Amino acid sequence: MRITLLAAACAALIPLAAGAAVTADEAARLKTTLTPLGAEKAGNKDGTIPAWDGGLTKAPAGYKNGDPRPDPFPNDKPVLKIDAKNMAQHADKLSAGVKALMSRNPEFRIDVYPTRRTGAAPQYVYDNTFKNATRAKLVDNGQGVEGAWGGTPFPIPKDAYEVILNHRFAWLGVNTTTPLRVWVMTSDGKRSLASGGNQTFRRPYYDPEVSPDKFDGYYTLGKFAATEPGSKAGEAILAHDGMNAAAPRGLWQYLVGQRRVRKAPSVGYDTPDAVTSGIGLFDEAFNLFGPIDKHELKLVGKKELYIPYNNNRAALAKVEQLVTPKTLNPDLVRWELHRVWEVEATLAAGKRHVAAKRTYYIDEDTWQIILFDGWDAKGELWRTNYTLTLTAPDIPAVIGNMFWGGYDLQTGAYYLNMATNELPVQLKVLPTLQRSVFSPEELANESSR
Repeated sequence: MRITLLAAACAALIPLAAGAAVTADEAARLKTTLTPLGAEKAGNKDGTIPAWDGGLTKAPAGYKNGDPRPDPFPNDKPVLKIDAKNMAQHADKLSAGVKALMSRNPEFRIDVYPTRRTGAAPQYVYDNTFKNATRAKLVDNGQGVEGAWGGTPFPIPKDAYEVILNHRFAWLGVNTTTPLRVWVMTSDGKRSLASGGNQTFRRPYYDPEVSPDKFDGYYTLGKFAATEPGSKAGEAILAHDGMNAAAPRGLWQYLVGQRRVRKAPSVGYDTPDAVTSGIGLFDEAFNLFGPIDKHELKLVGKKELYIPYNNNRAALAKVEQLVTPKTLNPDLVRWELHRVWEVEATLAAGKRHVAAKRTYYIDEDTWQIILFDGWDAKGELWRTNYTLTLTAPDIPAVIGNMFWGGYDLQTGAYYLNMATNELPVQLKVLPTLQRSVFSPEELANESSR
C-alpha cells in the first residue's frame, strides 16, 4: 500500500516538476486561430468582444517619450452601466469583489465601454513566444520555468502554474522608469499621500541585445526609491527575480534610520506593505509580487468578465477627482468585456498566509492579472485588487503594473499605487541600463545622497 501511495504521489507531481511543452501541431495555432501570444483571435458569438486585429501599435501624433499618454478612444461612450440595482442580471460577468463593492456602496457602478483589444508586442516577442510553445517547461514544482526566452513561456497553457508564470513574464517593455505616487483613502473618506518616488525596471529576459547564453537567469530587476513624504524620503527597495531556483530571488532594503542596505526577506508574502501604509500586502504588489508557493493553484478555465481596461483617461485625471471616498470615481474608470483565465489559489496544507483563498483573473491578450479577490481564514471575502491598465502604443504594450491598487472590503479603506496623475512624466522608456544600476551597492550610494 505504501508503494502504491508513493507512486500516486509522484505521479501527481510530474506535471509540476517537468511541465509539458505543446506539440508542433498545437503551436501552429499561434499563426492561425490564436494570436501570437495565445489568445483566441476571433471575437465572441455575441459580438461584444471583437476579433483581435493586431492591437494598438502606433503612437499618437506628436507623442514624446515619457509624456502622459492620451486617451486612444476619446469618443467612446458607455454601452452599459452596472450598479447594485441591476448587478444580478450581469452576475456571471462580475467578479466577487466588484459585486461586493456594489453591495456595500450603492453609488458605486461600472461603466462598460466597447471592448478594444489593444494588447500588442514587438514582432521578436511574437517569434520567441512561438518557439517557447514547444520548448518551455515548468520546474521547481511549478514555481519556475526553463527553456523559455524573450516571449510568453506558455502561450497554450495546460494548467494554472503555466498561466501564473505567463503573468510573471508578461511583456511590459525592457527598460522603463516612472515617477509615482501612492494614494490612500481611509474608511472615513480622508485621502493622503502614502508614498512617492521613482520605480525603475530592467527586464533582461526581453532585451534583444542580450543573448540567452549570456543571460544570468534574472528576468526582472526592479528598484523603488522613495522621495516623499519626508518621513520616507531616502528609503528604497531592490528586487532581483529569477526564472527558477538556479537564480534565487534577491531582496534588499535601505532604511534611512539604519543608514545601510540590508537583505529584506520580509518583503514578500502577507507582510503589510509599508509603501501603501499597510493597507496592501507585499505579495499583492503589481497584483503578484514574489513567490506563490504557499498556495495550491487550480485552473478553473476561461470566462468573459468585465475588467478595467484602456484607462488612459483615468491616468490623466486630477487626483482629487479620481481618488474619491469609498471607491475610485466611477465616472473616470473604463471597464470592458474581455476573456480572462480564472485561477484559484487555496492555502496549501501546513502553510500559513492571511489570505486563505484567492481568485485571479488574467487577461487573455496580455497575460496580466487585471483583478483578483482574496478571502480570509473564516471564508469571508476580504480584499479585491485591480489594475486600471495603461495603453502604451509607443512600446507597444498594455501596461498592467501601473495604476494598480486594492480595496479592504472589511474596513472600507483602499489605495491606488503607481499613479502618475498630475506628474509631468509618465512611464518612460530608457536605453539599456547596466546591471550595476540594480546592485545593493548602488542602492546604498543613491539612498545616502
